[in-house]
Amino acid sequence: MSHSSIYSVLLALLFAIAAGLVGSFAFMKRMVLASDVISHVALPGLGLAFLVHFNPLLGGGTTLLLGTLLIWQLQKKTGFSTDSMIGVVFAASVAIGAALTPQEDLVEALFGRFQPLSLFAFAIGAFAVLAIIGFVYRFKDDLTLILFSPELAAATGVNLDRLNLYFLLAFSLTVLVGLRFMGGLLAGSLIIIPAATGRRLSSSISRFLLASCGASLAVVGIGFLLNTYILRASTLGPTIVMTSAVLFGLSLLKQTR
Repeated sequence: MSHSSIYSVLLALLFAIAAGLVGSFAFMKRMVLASDVISHVALPGLGLAFLVHFNPLLGGGTTLLLGTLLIWQLQKKTGFSTDSMIGVVFAASVAIGAALTPQEDLVEALFGRFQPLSLFAFAIGAFAVLAIIGFVYRFKDDLTLILFSPELAAATGVNLDRLNLYFLLAFSLTVLVGLRFMGGLLAGSLIIIPAATGRRLSSSISRFLLASCGASLAVVGIGFLLNTYILRASTLGPTIVMTSAVLFGLSLLKQTR
């Protein structure tokens, strides 16, 4: 395996850790389906990038950032839930993305493509993952407090609007890191399914975070091995999602107390 391929595998595993952490809080905030929807916000940028032949991640990242800020502003102005605002932006994003993306690039835009990475690209991706992990570590207590009592969190000095924005940005950054491997259609899946698996296997928040990260790492690793040596598919994303679904199915065998 070449150095560039190793960089790609390492970044996929780092993405799994970020997805496990962010997915845990998204699950507790009842935002897990939002992760699947918000990944579609990248589609207009991906489609435009393929259309004019520049880096798809730059295009997808731009529309993810703009979409995240738009969702935050709409939520503040309307008072509606985050899920409602994400749904509004999602519908427009899918329509624009489908109209802009050339047909020959549609599969890659939707499902991603596993490809070697340069050291520079790996460094940028690793920095993004470390930023996500640092955010969760820094604000873990505040995020947990908001889950149980937003009023108490506000009374203790937590800026709810700002923290919601930070979480949405970390959420979108996690999706962006996964776009290369999972595509706009499946990038959110590694936030949704391992978090559900981790919840089945844990009884406390700290164990939930560890279990979600472990499930994410396991499905990415197993999915990569299956894809490389058995299935030999051109896209890695569907294999990882199928592996995630199987692992969640196995977690259902655990007896709840």
